[in-house]
Formats: sequence, C-alpha cells, structure tokens
Amino acid sequence: MASAIFVQSSFPSKSLSESLNTHFFPSFKLPVSLSFKPRTAFWKRLSVRAGLIEPDGGKLVDLHVAEPELKKREAASLPRVKLTRIDLQWVHVLSEGWASPLAGFMRESEFLQTLHFNSLRLDDGSFVNMSVPIVLAIGDSQKEMIGASNKVTLVDSDDNPVAILTDIEIYKHPKEERIARTWGTTAPGLPYVEETITNAGNWLIGGDLEVIEPIKYHDGLDRFRLSPVELRQEFERRNADAVFAFQLRNPVHNGHALLMTDTRRRLLEMGYKNPILLLHPLGGYTKADDVPLSWRMKQHEKVLEDGVLDPETTVVSIFPSPMHYAGPTEVQWHAKARINAGANFYIVGRDPAGMGHPIEKRDLYDADHGKKVLSMAPGLERLNILPFRVAAYDQTEGKMAFFDPSRAQDFLFISGTKMRTLAKNKENPPNGFMCPGGWKVLVEYYDSLTPSDNGRIQEAVPA
Repeated sequence: MASAIFVQSSFPSKSLSESLNTHFFPSFKLPVSLSFKPRTAFWKRLSVRAGLIEPDGGKLVDLHVAEPELKKREAASLPRVKLTRIDLQWVHVLSEGWASPLAGFMRESEFLQTLHFNSLRLDDGSFVNMSVPIVLAIGDSQKEMIGASNKVTLVDSDDNPVAILTDIEIYKHPKEERIARTWGTTAPGLPYVEETITNAGNWLIGGDLEVIEPIKYHDGLDRFRLSPVELRQEFERRNADAVFAFQLRNPVHNGHALLMTDTRRRLLEMGYKNPILLLHPLGGYTKADDVPLSWRMKQHEKVLEDGVLDPETTVVSIFPSPMHYAGPTEVQWHAKARINAGANFYIVGRDPAGMGHPIEKRDLYDADHGKKVLSMAPGLERLNILPFRVAAYDQTEGKMAFFDPSRAQDFLFISGTKMRTLAKNKENPPNGFMCPGGWKVLVEYYDSLTPSDNGRIQEAVPA
C-alpha cells in the first residue's frame, strides 16, 4: 500500500486580532506555481507548471502548541468541557488546518456566515468557502460553570486534556435554523442530527483552539491519517504537478477505479507530467449501515495490492472529518478541505454526500445538484471540478466500462443494495466488477454481522 510519511509541522499557534469577531490566521500570498482556467471546459489543454495549489487564506493553520507540558498545567486550572467522539474529530480537523484559515470552533459571526452564505469573509475582504458549521455545543449547567472565564479546557471521554479554547464566546444554539439551513429539511431521522444536535446543549461555545498534542486513535490506522502539511510534503516528494482527489465512504469497485485511471490519462493528455491521485476515504463519523473505516481501509489495500490502482501514482490517506450527509451543502466542505491538502482537481459523482430521504422513498437531494453547486460555489473558483462519467458493468466485455446509451441493453447497473446483498449471501459479483481480494474483504465484513442466537445483528468486529 502507498507509504505514509509523517513529519512535524512547524507553523505557529496563536490568537489573532479579530475582525467581525472572527479568528482567522492572517492572509498572505505565497508564490502561485500552477495556473489554469477554473470552471471552463474541463479537459481543454491548460497552462501547466509544476507546483501545488495555495491553501485558503494563503497559509495552513496548525493549532498544536509548542510546549504541551506547560499547556497541560494551565489546562488543569480551567473550567472543563467534555468532548463527544464527534467533537474530538472536529478538534482533529481544526488542529491540522483542514478548515484553514479557521482557527477554532466558530463564534457566532462565523456560524451565521456559514449557515447563510456558505462562506467566510477574511480580514482583507476576500472570501473562502465554508459550508458546514464547525461548532461545539454545551448545556446550561456547563455555561453556568464556565461563568466569566475567558478560557476552558476541552477533555476527552477519559477526562484527559485535549485542548484549551481561548477568548471564548458563548451564544445560543439555534438548532432548527442550523438543521434547516444545513440539510434543507427538518425531517426526523437525519443521522448526524440525531447523533449530535437533537440532544445537544442549548448553547454554542466558540474560540481559538490550542491543541495540546496531535489527535491519535490508536486503531492501527493512524499511519494513514496524513495532515494537509504531510500530504503536501508527500506530493512534493513524488514531484506531483497536479493532484486529483477522490472522496469515498464505500468500498472501491472497478467502476471507481476506471474513473480514477481515466482521469489521470486525461490529465496527462492535457500536458501534466505526473498527476497524483489522492484516494481519500472519510474517516470520521458515518451512519450505522456504512462499512466501517477499518474494513474499508483493508479493502482499499487489496485494491492496490491487486494492481487495480497504481501505488506509485496513488496516495491513500484518511480524511478525519465526520459525515453530515448534507448533499450539495456538505460537498463544498469536502472540496474546500482538499484544496488545503493540495488538490487542484476534485472528482464529483452522482448525489455526492447524499442519502435517502429519512421518511420518504426517494433521494433527499437531486442527484445532479452537487456537481452543479460545486461549479458555482463561492470560494472554490480555484478548484477544477471533474464530474463523473457514468460507469456500469459491460456484459459484452465482461468488465466495468463507461456507459454507452447507444447499447444500453448491454450494461448492468449494480446498485449498492445489490452489492451488499451479494456480499451478505457470499455470492460473487460478475467477473470484473471488483478485484477478488477486495470482494473477499467485503464478504468477510458482512459475515462478521451474522445474527447472534437471539436474532439480533452483532456489531462488526474490527478488520
């Protein structure tokens, strides 16, 4: 599997003077070494020069403190706020600069800009995309306990100090407004809402983050959790002159692989010399019926081992963000975060970040709206959006191929439901649908869900 190289990043962590009571790192311009025409015909020949896209705001945020032991002593004297598992994932996201130039949990001005504009205004008047609120909820008793303190310590489930939140602001948590603006509906049954918002506190607390130590999960997968700084260093080590990102939360089948290899071929035709694929599975919270991260990573490993994707031109890394399933709103966040990781091309498919309607038998979002929104989203103008070509199983060729409407009868569309049914029944899909090693992993995962003696489905064992 593609190797993962970890480095110690060295950007300073500090509080900043605020405009509109925000907390962005200062904007400054780095030399831009890649020029292209955004949003026009995707596969026209572009002016190509080696280099990586500049991060939002001109500089990647790193919120890790220089002296952890000193901060731990300070943390012991402050009021404490306990983080949920998903809160901790957001600390991880913020600490490494995925949301650059955001430097902590959102204050009210940032929260409202995100909800209503899907963007944030920087001190110099420019805008960056920001489509999902990154906020921390607290209850009435916690608010009272914090009192007049200007700082709080954030602790994990074992009461270990994780970070200090400084220059805090506490404001009301408008749950209905947040849900309606983020998901476009307040229908019951939205997974992220039920997990993190419905029973959350009535207040939000924002401020600048000082993260004591890098977030680790000790699940055998930390070596794949490359930060934006580390990814950029890996791309530079490989002499990448273009980076195209592919986000997924499902196993990779040969249709996905066809899309990724065809994208690289087209980039080479455009004049790029060494385009690198960032295969970037989402590693934060996902809903209960998604394949767990450990099993997906094991399956991705087999895809590379079986030669479906080339390890020399593929970087496999875990994106630490939780999943909202908020469709066209959320896909902007996914794209924006990949800019900060160095990607200047983003592959988008049908119904990105979508899900079935929680109470009606239909998709929650129009399948084409995600790619349309990405092509127009404020703050993403520098990113080239690459829409999926539809792939299906070509029964005449015995492999996954791009769908040809002129001979539609030759193609078989294997849905996720069909794939899961085959795997659960230990049946094989048509030859050429998925590499044998990857399919075996999927069968093993569903076999681990075999009902117990009382008829209830057991929780999946880690891969």
